[in-house]
Amino acid sequence: MLAKRMSLIKPSPTLAISGKAKAMRAQGLDVIDFSVGEPDFPTPEHIKEAGIKAIKDNFTSYTANPGIPELRSAITEKLRKDNNLDYQPTEIIVGTGAKQELFNLAMALFDEGDEIILPTPCWVSYPPQIHLAGATPIYLVTGADNGFKITPDQLAEAITPKTKALILTNPSNPTGGAYTKDELAAIAAILEPTNIFVISDEIYEKLVYDGFEFTSFPSLSPTWKERTILINGVSKAYAMTGWRIGYAAAPEPIIKAMAKIQGHSTSNANSIAQKSALAALLGPQDDIESMRQAFEERRNIMLDLMLAIPGVKCTKPQGAFYLFADWSSYIGRNYGDRQLATCIDLADYLLDKAHVAIVPGAAFETQKGYLRFSYATALDRIREGMDRLTKAVAELG
Repeated sequence: MLAKRMSLIKPSPTLAISGKAKAMRAQGLDVIDFSVGEPDFPTPEHIKEAGIKAIKDNFTSYTANPGIPELRSAITEKLRKDNNLDYQPTEIIVGTGAKQELFNLAMALFDEGDEIILPTPCWVSYPPQIHLAGATPIYLVTGADNGFKITPDQLAEAITPKTKALILTNPSNPTGGAYTKDELAAIAAILEPTNIFVISDEIYEKLVYDGFEFTSFPSLSPTWKERTILINGVSKAYAMTGWRIGYAAAPEPIIKAMAKIQGHSTSNANSIAQKSALAALLGPQDDIESMRQAFEERRNIMLDLMLAIPGVKCTKPQGAFYLFADWSSYIGRNYGDRQLATCIDLADYLLDKAHVAIVPGAAFETQKGYLRFSYATALDRIREGMDRLTKAVAELG
């Protein structure tokens, strides 16, 4: 009955955990959520006020398909100021979240038979988007010993005549790993003799810690500006996940192709949210730093509590708001007659026993005993949740 392409998309372990957690809350249980991938802070007031003003001004009609001109211009100014990149508004498209622009890009750029190099662990939506476009993901497995980042040698071995693009998430969801400028330059050197595109997902750009200096991939050289599709948005930096505004910057022919896809799916992004995104980019930036500092403090506290649990290993992430922790010492353990054979089993047990929601590593194309923890929640809930987990694993045989 259904289209054959539906067989290419696997059920999401993330949604399974999330659905179960919601059902438990509906029963009156106190569930601590470490699975959520969004800031827990409210959208800053001046951004909300811009949305209210847009409604009162009756700015509620269709807009230009690729975004209102003033927002596209503001994005070019942001890229110039923050990333030393010179784009024209015609090289920008605004859509319903960064996810939509990634999907538009997959439909516009990937053909059947193309190979797309994808470092893992990776964000859950990349593989389905690649498959739906008829292309094939080529997974490059990274590990904690290298901060979950690919190496130039690893990349060189993966390239074939069919390779169309490399997807690079910097900083990473789910690992929080971030690439230095030198590491990006080493990757660029491997790709330089090829025609391979780089899709640089920089949605967590503003959330980096310990003085880490973020580098946007297309800023490496004029060559890479022409071969990179930069993906970003206002969701993470400005606590605007529900407003659904993302954007892409790329050479104009690619942007025009993406606009064709968008024109036949959603058309323009929400008109009111576009005005709020404009206020976010042009208005005060103090809230970004306040949130970043709070996330850094939470990271440090959650990491200390994580490493105090016997057998758990976790690298210190440089960006985003996740800990990607190795709980493999608990795989194969038992609780009564219940064996925890996989990371999905372990996450399910911890939700049942500790009432703590965590995303299993299997959701991110890794079958190791990893779990992803979001520290985008209040410190008292972090402390309570980690205490519950410590007690829960102590009961395993």
